[in-house]
Amino acid sequence: MAVLKCENLSKKFGEHLVLDDVSLEIQKGSFVSIVGASGSGKSTLLTILGGIDKPTSGRVMLDDKEISSMTEKELANLRRTKLGFVFQFFNLAPYLTAEENVLLPIMLSGKITDEHRARAKELMEYLGIAELKDKLPSKMSGGEQQRIAIARGLIINPEVILLDEPTGNLDSKNSEEIMNLLKRINDEFNTTIVQVTHSDHNARFANVIITIKDGKIVDITGDTMVESNQEVVLENEIEKA
Repeated sequence: MAVLKCENLSKKFGEHLVLDDVSLEIQKGSFVSIVGASGSGKSTLLTILGGIDKPTSGRVMLDDKEISSMTEKELANLRRTKLGFVFQFFNLAPYLTAEENVLLPIMLSGKITDEHRARAKELMEYLGIAELKDKLPSKMSGGEQQRIAIARGLIINPEVILLDEPTGNLDSKNSEEIMNLLKRINDEFNTTIVQVTHSDHNARFANVIITIKDGKIVDITGDTMVESNQEVVLENEIEKA
């Protein structure tokens, strides 16, 4: 079952075509890595899939509901209920504690309940950061901040987590720990994960790797959890058979 898909997606910035007629289906429970050179369009694809940006043409569907035509209010609600985001620079609120940062999506959407606090505690324990509950981000390491960001992405129990270079600011040890953690989340919770990464090593934690070049999907490797109808992909798959 496709949880997230795009059809004939194109994106222009001025006269520059960043995405060129991309069609893609991501199945529920998959772990997908999107790779490509700088400027290939991979981060633009991620922001459009998450409703942060809108395509020039084409459409994006989440659970068969078109999100590319939603209003900003509808998109904001979607991001607070179904889509979790984790960014390279963590984006933690500097004057909020770890627990408050985890609960931030709930704060923005309504009143925090005891159930929400229990969920935050459970997530922080699962991610090994329970002892950071009352600390500010300035008192945390990069790896700890990224774990807080992941907990914040999970607090709404999202259908899909979207990650943009999730280990880009971490050393190799913390990077490895974060990637193992994401794989465990995918395996244990069946949460769909889509990450953009420049790291070949990190990309291989996924069960599907999508390569983008000049705004087009040029290769898909892995299992059948992701489908694309672009001709070049079909040609690649035929050559591998």
